[in-house]
Amino acid sequence: MAETPEQDVNYQARIPIYPRSVKGRFRNIKWGILALAYGVYFLLPWLRWTRVVGPDQAVLFDLDHRRFYLFNLIVHPQDIFWLAGFLVIAAVLLFFVTGLAGRVFCGYFCFQTLWTDVYVLIERLVQGERPARIRLDKAPWGGEKIAKKGATHLLWLLVAFATGLTFTLYWGNAPELTLAFFTGAAPFPAYATTLFLTATTYVMAGLAREQVCTYMCPYARFQSAMFDKDTMIVAYDTARGEGTQGRAKLSKALKAQEARQEQGVGDCIDCGYCVQVCPTGIDIRNGLQIQCITCALCIDACDTIMDSMKWPRGLIRYESERSLEGGKTHFFRFKTIGYAVVLTVMTGMLIWNISKQQGMDMAVRQVRQPLFVVLSDGSIQNSYDLKFNNKTALPVTLHISVRGLPGAQLSLGQVRELKLAPEESVRVRAHVRVPRDEEALEHKVQIPFTFAVHTTDGETLPQLEEEAFFSMPRRGDD
Repeated sequence: MAETPEQDVNYQARIPIYPRSVKGRFRNIKWGILALAYGVYFLLPWLRWTRVVGPDQAVLFDLDHRRFYLFNLIVHPQDIFWLAGFLVIAAVLLFFVTGLAGRVFCGYFCFQTLWTDVYVLIERLVQGERPARIRLDKAPWGGEKIAKKGATHLLWLLVAFATGLTFTLYWGNAPELTLAFFTGAAPFPAYATTLFLTATTYVMAGLAREQVCTYMCPYARFQSAMFDKDTMIVAYDTARGEGTQGRAKLSKALKAQEARQEQGVGDCIDCGYCVQVCPTGIDIRNGLQIQCITCALCIDACDTIMDSMKWPRGLIRYESERSLEGGKTHFFRFKTIGYAVVLTVMTGMLIWNISKQQGMDMAVRQVRQPLFVVLSDGSIQNSYDLKFNNKTALPVTLHISVRGLPGAQLSLGQVRELKLAPEESVRVRAHVRVPRDEEALEHKVQIPFTFAVHTTDGETLPQLEEEAFFSMPRRGDD
């Protein structure tokens, strides 16, 4: 027998959500963060930055030359571990903040939240406040509905396109890439990336909205592992709101707070404002739920009602479960202190490592085929591939020598001194030759030695001393 929708407990048809506007301190904070985030995201590719060598764009991810430019910091491929360190720091910071204040990242800083806020604002400006949007959806299709719906989706697509194009501009010179994009001269990846991000932004922020937070985002699923009784959450004060007799709407007999207390009725007047402003459509009075993103708009809504009634604020507020039970919130506990220590140490290490970035680096790889060559005079020769990276904005002339191999001779072919332009990478084949050593021929050995690099003034660069091994044959191998 076919299963009916009522029998399928894993399926629930989407219930449209029409968030209502609200004013208050948390809404103002969200607007401020949104303005800052949009300003940084959309304007940063256009910020110019003067460099002696390199592009004049402040932030540029140059894949062609394999360099990331972040203001005065230039990240090379060998510095990729910085990214790993940054990601670990971001994860620990997320755990630390969540342990203290719940899902504030979701409510204030998540891209999904920021872009959905703008899409809802556009919808409200075009279609009207919550009741008007509900009426418009229920109304039959006509000129007004087509015009308003069409204008809404058109503006959504424009925001999505601006989002996708801006992301693409981080990977090339913004003015040149923009001109090339609209004249059809941009590379295919630029169009593909912009189209992909346009589509995903439009779908996620315009169509899916709360479905992303409820069903797609894994963070909502494992947040409980980071919560405890001392975590600050958006909570409804059940004792105050319900009283002993539950909620009751306003009436002449139950308008004064004292009269409601005498009747055992709570301060919640069951206006539903907290539910109407919720972007995920939950009722916070039912307790903490997986859909709650801790945006605190329900606090603003409830405070607005309390102010109009001239009753104390705080019926819905940031509070810990322990505090709601009559205890005292412990902010300094083993978990949060541990996160703070790890966060401080890792951040300090990353900053220290970046501040100690060397202007030059060298990599040595021994040629394995053949591992060694016995020359006609009986001497042994090993070959090595050396790679030098000049990370500075100045040209550098280097001299290479060998240490730790008595009698060794170094040959770089036709190269006598190595000249590197600013931000240039050079590969060179080095041949190291040592006289035949009868004692060493008793066994096949790996003799450690060092490639040392000097500048033209003879000053040794410690960061350009690289250890290698010289391979010798056994007796009879030659």
